[in-house]
Amino acid sequence: MIRVLLVDDDQELTALLSEYLEREGFAATAVHSGEEGEVQALSGRYSIVVLDVMLPRLSGIEVLRRIRARSQVPVVLLTARGDNIDRITGLELGADDYVPKPSSPGELVARLRAIMRRVNPATDQPASEVIKTGQLVLWPGKRQALWQGQELGLTSTEFSLLEELARCAGQVVSKQDLSLNALGCPLTRYDRRIDVHISSIRQKLGPRPDAKAWIQSVRGLGYLLIAE
Repeated sequence: MIRVLLVDDDQELTALLSEYLEREGFAATAVHSGEEGEVQALSGRYSIVVLDVMLPRLSGIEVLRRIRARSQVPVVLLTARGDNIDRITGLELGADDYVPKPSSPGELVARLRAIMRRVNPATDQPASEVIKTGQLVLWPGKRQALWQGQELGLTSTEFSLLEELARCAGQVVSKQDLSLNALGCPLTRYDRRIDVHISSIRQKLGPRPDAKAWIQSVRGLGYLLIAE
């Protein structure tokens, strides 16, 4: 059972979403303040968190910041439609995805399922599979990533993107393929999610000896992980 924590001060909306999620096979719990959302998100009881950005007193962005300081639990932001600043800020702080408000419950469910598929790979995937390229080692079955012998501390979305790049190390991977295979949805016009997540991964990898990034942008094509 996938346990979903809804953090939103709109009680009517959370009641609607809870009912829909439970019909779709999820277990949903709603809290209505950032303070309670932080406590519950860090409790270890939930598979994924749906977090409204526009919370009173303690904003959703600040709640996300506090969650990411202590946990990699997947987080989906609820953002005002067209508010790109909050979306980009949230992704930079480690949100896995965002859904604009208002949106259909079906869209939220699709995003949640896509993230949980990445967090819990198919059972036919070999648990012992290892991907190695240069100083990077990935265990997809365990969602574990080591860089230069140290844990990278990736979010679920960052892991999926890096896995796709590592499987094709030394080759360009298109943004469309990254979106389909790592995010579970087609790339849409003006979608910045991949760019922001790649920027975060670059920061965690650090620069190469020549001060360039390990993940290169190839204009008009996509991204390439240096195979060294």
